[in-house]
Amino acid sequence: MLTAITKKGHTINLGFPFDKDSLLHLREQEEFICPVCGTEVLLKLGNQRIFHFAHRSDAACEVQFERETIYHLEGKLQLYQWLLSQGIHAELEFYDSEMKQRPDIMFYYNGVQYALEYQCSTLPEDLFIKRTQVYVEHGYIPLWIMGYKHVKEKRHELFELNHFDYYFLTKSQNGQYYIPTYCPEKMNFHLLSPIISYSAKNAFAHHIQFPHHSFTIHSLLEPEFNTKFNINSWYKEMDRFKMNCSLRPSPSQKKFLQEIYQHCLNLFLLPPEIGLPVRHSFLIQTPPVIWQTYLYIDVIQKLSKNDFIHLKDAERSLLKRMKKKQITLRNLPQLFPYSIETIVTEYFLQLEKVGVLVNKGSLHFQLQRNVFVPKTNKESEERKGEFYQKYKQILTKL
Repeated sequence: MLTAITKKGHTINLGFPFDKDSLLHLREQEEFICPVCGTEVLLKLGNQRIFHFAHRSDAACEVQFERETIYHLEGKLQLYQWLLSQGIHAELEFYDSEMKQRPDIMFYYNGVQYALEYQCSTLPEDLFIKRTQVYVEHGYIPLWIMGYKHVKEKRHELFELNHFDYYFLTKSQNGQYYIPTYCPEKMNFHLLSPIISYSAKNAFAHHIQFPHHSFTIHSLLEPEFNTKFNINSWYKEMDRFKMNCSLRPSPSQKKFLQEIYQHCLNLFLLPPEIGLPVRHSFLIQTPPVIWQTYLYIDVIQKLSKNDFIHLKDAERSLLKRMKKKQITLRNLPQLFPYSIETIVTEYFLQLEKVGVLVNKGSLHFQLQRNVFVPKTNKESEERKGEFYQKYKQILTKL
């Protein structure tokens, strides 16, 4: 921690520059108290670590959820000084006794009160949700920033994102979905957006970094991304996913493979209309190939040309699959609540782009053409080649 109170009631904020000799003298003259629990804390002035206060090993502070690392302390300090450099009123480790929580930084911007949490260690989902809800209930806008060390880029614009990483997914007022991260070692902000997931742990994302000295709080809260989606890379990963699913299927994937076999479908002969990218794919943890196959089996396969389908029917299909635990929604604490109607609509609109459906309004779609299911590998490759060549440009616009 970077703030403490002396027994005389003075607040010592290590977010301001102190030289070591002054702090050594202060430590000889004063005792320091945690502003939350009221127990004594120690002023640490080592050569390798930044100056900070620490509870004794046997202390039990009600807001001391984690043992702070150098990485976390440095990041918190830099973010605090970054806000101050923009003339923003900010308080380091401000303890709100009413809600009994202490964000890393509390600040005001455009008349709004924010609670900034720089999170570098994994939190249980229920604790993350609770802290977020408490902030909202007490008039704060929570701003969770993830430590950049958690970001795992597997290949260019392809990231491994676990459950914890998705907790940080947020939405700006201009409609951008993104994960904000910060690296205290390079003093850079890193933003991931848009995030188009294709499996439980993998997603496409553009990675943009900004030096903190040229980045503003407005840019963090309302980022703008001018990026294009790489459809060629998407389909390569779809093929890679199918291969992994066939060689090393999870228990749920084994049931999926059994069901499509019963419907005379082959994982490697699925039509290219199944497995399309959609903007809100991150809402569903289940891979797009699987949930879109279920929609094909439950809804689209049963239609004849010119038949109508109501969007709610498709939504009910996914809900039934969810009850059977065949489809799993992703836990997104900062975006909850949300409706799967969004992702079903986006998929149907993608099918409209490729000539399968026609949007008739009032949540109704009409089947314009039947989906051709290849019977051989040769047919599959020819169909995919034609499909990608014809629709590649329009599918990049999510």
